Amino acid sequence: MRDLFEGIESLFVDILFAPLDFLRDLELDSWFLANLLNFIFVIVGFAAFLYWMKQLKTYNDNNEENRDPKAHSFLG
Repeated sequence: MRDLFEGIESLFVDILFAPLDFLRDLELDSWFLANLLNFIFVIVGFAAFLYWMKQLKTYNDNNEENRDPKAHSFLG
C-alpha cells in the first residue's frame, strides 16, 4: 500500500508539477514571464465578460425578456 502512495507522490511531484517548478524558478529572473499565464487568464476572462455584456445588451435592445414581475416563479 505504501508503494501506491509513493507512486502517486512521484507522479505529482516529479511529472505533473514540473511546469510549476519551472515557473517558480523563472520568477527569480523575470517576474513578468513567470506571471504570463495569469495575464493570459485575465485577458480571456475579460474578453468573455465583454462578450457576455454585448449579448445581454442585444437581448435587452430586442425586448426579448419578459419583465413582468410575475414572469419568473422565484419572484413571487
